[in-house]
Amino acid sequence: MTGDPGGGSAPFIRLEGIVKRFGAIEALRGVSLAIPPATTLALLGHNGAGKSTLMNILAGTLRPDRGAILIAGEDHAAHWQARRAYGLGIRCVFQELSLCPNLDAVENTRILHREISGRGWRRRTEALLEETLGRIFGGAKLDLRHPVGGLSLAARQMIEIARAFLPIPAPPRLVILDEPTSSLGAQAAEALLRFLPEAHRDGTAVIFISHRLREVLTHCRRVVGMRDGEITAERDAAELTPEGLVELMGSARAAATSDEARAKERDRVRVSLRLPSLPGGPSALIAREAEIVGLAGLDGHGQRASLLRLFAAAQGARMPDVRLDGRVAYVSGDRPREGVFPLWTVGHNLTVGLIRRIQRWGWLSAAQEREIAEDWRGRLQVRAPSIATPILALSGGNQQKVLIARALAAEPDILLLDDPMRGVDIGTKRELFAVLRDEAARGRTILLYTTETEELVHCDRTYVFFEGRLADEIPRAAFNEERLLRASFAHAA
Repeated sequence: MTGDPGGGSAPFIRLEGIVKRFGAIEALRGVSLAIPPATTLALLGHNGAGKSTLMNILAGTLRPDRGAILIAGEDHAAHWQARRAYGLGIRCVFQELSLCPNLDAVENTRILHREISGRGWRRRTEALLEETLGRIFGGAKLDLRHPVGGLSLAARQMIEIARAFLPIPAPPRLVILDEPTSSLGAQAAEALLRFLPEAHRDGTAVIFISHRLREVLTHCRRVVGMRDGEITAERDAAELTPEGLVELMGSARAAATSDEARAKERDRVRVSLRLPSLPGGPSALIAREAEIVGLAGLDGHGQRASLLRLFAAAQGARMPDVRLDGRVAYVSGDRPREGVFPLWTVGHNLTVGLIRRIQRWGWLSAAQEREIAEDWRGRLQVRAPSIATPILALSGGNQQKVLIARALAAEPDILLLDDPMRGVDIGTKRELFAVLRDEAARGRTILLYTTETEELVHCDRTYVFFEGRLADEIPRAAFNEERLLRASFAHAA
């Protein structure tokens, strides 16, 4: 499918008939796309639709097997690579960040922008980076001289975004943002989205990949849908509704939402964590058997710390304020640092927590390992050719399915989920929440921290955090966005 979504503007770049295979997997099947200057183009699709492969080709980190990459009428496909793409003004902020963890922000910027050289390069780079961070994120203050591996995920994301928008040697012509807001707090995400029209004034085009449908409808001009390695639709964002965006991406298994599909709440308390509270707030976080309990509020206000405190107590740390009844498993939302083993297969990543169960006399049972991995691959509908597929060959959403399958395969009574749906498409979310409801109905207790309000409707109760304290406890029947926001911004009351 070809088209010029720029309303008459000559496209900056045109892809024609792009094909890319990875062994037996045909990731892209003749994709054609025109990208106009100075606009935001949304790219939507379920995990595994081919979005990341297409963006890697645009960024030059992959070369197509077939097809044309036309810039100003010249085909660059035969010699396409990252340095050529960068030289033509194409920059990419990948969902899995590419910063060198042992270097600080200034040094990471120097790696990408080799034009910065000579005496005083560090001072000039730091000043330019601070200025660009200010333009995009307002008053955000980051330690640019600290190794980025020690910074929060949100801080690393902000640095990567600012690095891509640096106006050297000239403003970028195309910036690819792959799930840029999934790691940011609400304020930083909104600041980035408000910045995009300013970038367009410099002539910069933006490809925006997001599964937050409100962001797409509010801030993008054109929407392109992908499914199974092909572009299936192009629409003006103004013509679409949230339901229309879901249809544009293709069908996904619908999730039941009725309480009748859930087992009735039981009285057995599985988790108790005493925390300081605001006036009128609950004095403890309580989770019972067969419940899904949400943790909400502005990012960094104690939700993740509470989950880690519970997990530490499960590992034997002395925590007088914690009471747990049952085995505990934890799933991190930071896949690269705390989730996948990047050199391992899907099967090994899934069964690594079960080594004691599948070994006898010091030897692992390969047959039992395969049986367990295949079973959970099927249960969570992990889209991979086989369990022998390298984990990094999977989309981000399917990698996350493997991590959740790993945790569930360990048969925990209590499952701690730290923003597990970050960067996961809406269809995959529905599949995963259906799995979580089934597991809760079987008696498991699930604590879910999420930065997305839409996910909290799946929870039986939601605790709202503010500055490490409990601000509110909202039952499902009383949950609404207004009450959540009021509790999240308790300092304004």
